Amino acid sequence: MADKDKGPRRVTSFDVARVAGVSRAAVSRAFTPDASVSPKTREKVYQAAKELGYRVNYLARSLTNKRSDLVGVVAAGLDNPFRTLQIEHLARTLILRNFRPILLPTSKEADTSTVIGQLLHYAVSGVIVTSDAPPTEICEQCAAEGVPIVLINKGDEIPFVDRIISDDQTAGNLAADHLVDKGARRLAAIAASSVSYTARRRSEAFLARCRQRGLEAQLFTVALNDYRSGFDAASGLISLGIDGVFCANDYMACGVIDRLMSGRSREDVPAMRVIGHDDIPQASWAAYELTTIRQPCDLQADQAIGLLMSRMAQPDMTARVEFTPVSLIKRRTA
Repeated sequence: MADKDKGPRRVTSFDVARVAGVSRAAVSRAFTPDASVSPKTREKVYQAAKELGYRVNYLARSLTNKRSDLVGVVAAGLDNPFRTLQIEHLARTLILRNFRPILLPTSKEADTSTVIGQLLHYAVSGVIVTSDAPPTEICEQCAAEGVPIVLINKGDEIPFVDRIISDDQTAGNLAADHLVDKGARRLAAIAASSVSYTARRRSEAFLARCRQRGLEAQLFTVALNDYRSGFDAASGLISLGIDGVFCANDYMACGVIDRLMSGRSREDVPAMRVIGHDDIPQASWAAYELTTIRQPCDLQADQAIGLLMSRMAQPDMTARVEFTPVSLIKRRTA
């Protein structure tokens, strides 16, 4: 009676080995990517596991190996559609490479020690930190623990920490050239440059390119690179007669466009060309048709995970930087 109360016994790798007629070590190899095991043995193990309802306990395996196949993805600014797209591509690519992503949302107000504790608690094999997450303390401690790290669109230079950076110089140049070529002469950029490395680089590149083209552009500094900041900043653009604006991301550009459209029925709103950055799905919606600079999340994910895997294999390599190419996507707004 006592045994019945305990419920069904958990199927183990020993049970799979017995049914498949192989050793327990062969079962372990069959469920380990790239391990040496014959196709015939692997098939026998998979068939036995299916019959028994066996599932690999990856957390238990991590206790033995000192590292799991988990990869921490640290992200903030999850209200931005680009961040959602970026995390989706990272997660899909990690799974294709036989890792399991674990998302750790954070913010500038979050307790960094909690994030570090969670990463180390789960014995993650690596960490990817996206652009709006506060990285320095996380990276330094994880690096000290020997955990490979890749930063995406971050300026922090940390020993043994690799970085993927979007080509912000080209982005700023493309935006400026396109606006000037379309006839815009009173130009501006909107960016929360104090809180975002990439927003600062993009806006600086834009302003510099405008000067090269013989025009002096203005920088509208906002607190956050978000929809509300774009919406609110648009009033200032209108009052100054700006006819061409480059927004640090599409999320903010959508705010600018909505403010322009909402005012046209009530006030004299001048024609204004708008360019964003990222090419989020909403940029192609009929309500926006936003001209933008495309930052390819799929390629960026491949780059980041490629660096992470090579860092796992050779942890003592010097820190590396790879750039993600960008391209101009022309739509109605510019």
